[in-house]
Amino acid sequence: MNFIRSRLAIGTFLGQRYRQVTTTWSHRPMCSKPQETKPEHPPAYASRPGFKIPGYKPSEMDKKILIWSGRFKTVDQIPELVSFEMIDAARNKVRVKACYVMMAVTIGACLLMIFLGKQAAGRNESLTNQNMEKKARWREEVQREKEAKMVMSEKAQ
Repeated sequence: MNFIRSRLAIGTFLGQRYRQVTTTWSHRPMCSKPQETKPEHPPAYASRPGFKIPGYKPSEMDKKILIWSGRFKTVDQIPELVSFEMIDAARNKVRVKACYVMMAVTIGACLLMIFLGKQAAGRNESLTNQNMEKKARWREEVQREKEAKMVMSEKAQ
């Protein structure tokens, strides 16, 4: 079976090689780019202009980003068309600022948890003690419910 499979693979490879040689007339597989020929008469496009003013009309969010990044002071100062590079640079600057804020909040939350944990340890509070107290309350509630059921069943008889 493997012998047949290997013969079929060789045949497929040779067939592909033969097709490549006949279509490009070259035995060099890496340098087989066909030569491009330019048309003599370029097509005329009457409906579309041949140029476009480079720029981007910023949305309201883009305007806020431009202000937050410090590029402009007020919304009135932002021109109607802004370059793609300016928007991209402003977005990157705001993205970095947001990352710094998230890092600061994370570090602050960690320090707060350390502080609260040390306070709880000073009061001899721990999660183990809290869980044991909670389970004791649950057991007491279950015991009260059983006693109430016993009293109700005795009254019914």
